[in-house]
Amino acid sequence: MMFTKSNMYDFDFVKENMMGPNAIKILEELSESLDIKKGMRVLDLGCGRGLTSIFLAKEYDVTVFATDLWISATDNYERIKSMGLEDKIIPVHAEAHDLPFANEFFDVAISIDAYHYFGVEKDYLTKYFAPLVKKGGQIAVAVPGLKQEFTNGVPVELQPYWFDDMTLTLHSCDWWYDLWKTSDLVSIKECKELNCLKESWQDWLLCDNDYARRDIGMMEAEGGKYFNLISIIATKL
Repeated sequence: MMFTKSNMYDFDFVKENMMGPNAIKILEELSESLDIKKGMRVLDLGCGRGLTSIFLAKEYDVTVFATDLWISATDNYERIKSMGLEDKIIPVHAEAHDLPFANEFFDVAISIDAYHYFGVEKDYLTKYFAPLVKKGGQIAVAVPGLKQEFTNGVPVELQPYWFDDMTLTLHSCDWWYDLWKTSDLVSIKECKELNCLKESWQDWLLCDNDYARRDIGMMEAEGGKYFNLISIIATKL
């Protein structure tokens, strides 16, 4: 994949604001399967430092509600202003189970590299996420995951880097499909592996922070055998 859009962004700015694998490259690939039109209202849930919200506003001329728990709305607003997008992006500080939006408010709801922290709950999609989207609207999620479930436990080479929450949050494409198909509010359009895993992780490992440096050893140990990036796209019924 050429990443013709995301590669146009200042890489120092992107590296400074990444909180994991390069989210705008993930979003660029995901968006190829979406129909995003000018003027739509888009929820960007778990937007981190706002890179994905900036990308959506600049590339698609939509109004984005940049929502995150870990990063304050004020912090994100400063970045949004620095990009001249304060009329297109509304920063929101909220927890994923207590979102301050009306039902059927959004044309599109997106979550990049965040949904696995809360969306693994059996009823999250039906109870909290899908109701916010208009009938016929689009719901799109991209999460880190596994090529296959670890049915025999975590592989030995990954154990030094493994945290308990990874067992809860990292799953296979089939696992996610089976979870979403239980919801009566959505029709799954596609659930697949993304092609940008290598490029998005390479960008993250170049970042000058302790989390990225910690992940270098993990990705070397993983060696392309286990990890995945998964996209799930659905239509609101």
